[in-house]
Amino acid sequence: MYLNSVQRFKEIIKILAFYGFGHIVDSKFNEVKAPENLRKAFEELGPTFIKIGQILSTRPDILSEAYINELSKLQDSVPENDFNDINKIFFEEFNISIEDAFLNFDKKPLASASISQVYSARLHNNEEVIVKIQRPEIKEKMNMDLNILKRIFTIGKIKTFDTLIDPKEAIDELINATNLELDFNNEKENIKKFKYLNKNIKCIYIPKTIDKYCSNKIITMEKINGFKITDTKSLDKLNYNKKDVAHKLAISILKQIFEDGFFHGDPHPGNIFIFKNKICYIDFGIMGTLTPDLRNYLNEAMIAIALKDVDKLISVILSIGIKKGHINKNNLFDDINYLFDIYLSTPLKNIKMSTMLQELFQCARNNNVSLPKELTMLIRSLIIIEGILEKIDPNIQILDIAIPYVKNNDKVNLFKNIDFDELILNSYRTAEDLSKIPTKTVQLLNSILNGRSKIQLNVNNLDRSINELNRMINRIVFALIISSMIIGSSFILNSNIGPKFYDISIIGILGYLIAAFMGFWLLISIIKSGKL
Repeated sequence: MYLNSVQRFKEIIKILAFYGFGHIVDSKFNEVKAPENLRKAFEELGPTFIKIGQILSTRPDILSEAYINELSKLQDSVPENDFNDINKIFFEEFNISIEDAFLNFDKKPLASASISQVYSARLHNNEEVIVKIQRPEIKEKMNMDLNILKRIFTIGKIKTFDTLIDPKEAIDELINATNLELDFNNEKENIKKFKYLNKNIKCIYIPKTIDKYCSNKIITMEKINGFKITDTKSLDKLNYNKKDVAHKLAISILKQIFEDGFFHGDPHPGNIFIFKNKICYIDFGIMGTLTPDLRNYLNEAMIAIALKDVDKLISVILSIGIKKGHINKNNLFDDINYLFDIYLSTPLKNIKMSTMLQELFQCARNNNVSLPKELTMLIRSLIIIEGILEKIDPNIQILDIAIPYVKNNDKVNLFKNIDFDELILNSYRTAEDLSKIPTKTVQLLNSILNGRSKIQLNVNNLDRSINELNRMINRIVFALIISSMIIGSSFILNSNIGPKFYDISIIGILGYLIAAFMGFWLLISIIKSGKL
């Protein structure tokens, strides 16, 4: 029996503290083996936290690389539910028992994951299918855990992994992502959309859904009896051209990103098969979505990278990004230019697209520009795909294919999403605004003349600037004093005033000596400052 919320709250705190994460509710924190301990804690805490860990492993914008790598190791090692409990859920959803719905149904699950169990079955028309059935009461259990976790993050002193991330906002995102995965209707719609977008791509296969036995807790679909795309022995045995397979997979991913704006969010080898001589995707629980604007910006970024256009790339980053503080554009330019200098001498075929994008986005984050979460999922997907491509054909790099792909499709991608009615309306609004400029200018000048206009001026590093100004003024005054002493001493020498030494005024000589000493001292101070 599942614990009540108070008991579960205590259990979560106890386990987190045991693995060294008491800093969530106090200020103490030992970073030794922290990523590994977090994974162990999540495994012990059960299905909710395993799923949270798997979602977090796709979010390098929330956790550091060490945590991402460790949480990627999380495996669904959850005990099987009793078949009678599973049959009860099926009956509640469709008012028919599993035995009556299927010709055959293997009661031993193919997989036992954190939120569901997957079974092999055969319909009465003899078609082989797989049936994914949600665990009993899993939604209620996970919602309880998520609410407890949110409460912990609300009352605790949180050690954030990134100053640009709001921990409470991150928890809300986790809750939304988990709820999406708990609704199997969402996965069914993802399958249908992905299938539609690839209907004309002959080398891509998407399993069909059996809508009769699909609900928010159950999804039934065609069984894929192929082999993993990374099974190079099978590729060789069946005489597949591995270079061609890798190239088609790369083109498929690029189409998802730059044309469809709808990409597979978890494209690991277990979710991509070779089936009926085609590349077959399965498991559509996590999908990434890119808006038309975001796709166009990515297109522009690829072109800017190809042309080594730093200014254009910075413009794209600032357009995509969310500003989290003061942005020093000069620093951002220097950081990205430094990266370009590194990549400039490297052939495209030797550059990992995911690594380059990660480094570019890190430059942005270092300069107070946070990027949309969709891009972090995109990078994670690219990392996985590049690993798959490397196993199939070590000589292929997705960036080497991406830039020509974007160049060849640039015009289509930039103009196919334009709404010409909206374009005409915006043009009219722009013309209307331009016609008001003379009147607005006169109004502005009048407000300035009448003293009603306020100008706010922000100066960065004001204290430092004032100190520099004071130092400069002091040197000017010092130099003027020296000049005055030299001029005054010259007048004294010419007027024969005061005591003399060999008919030369001693006061005049002293004036020259003091001026020389002061001038020498001023010169030394300027040289030491390094600012001549």
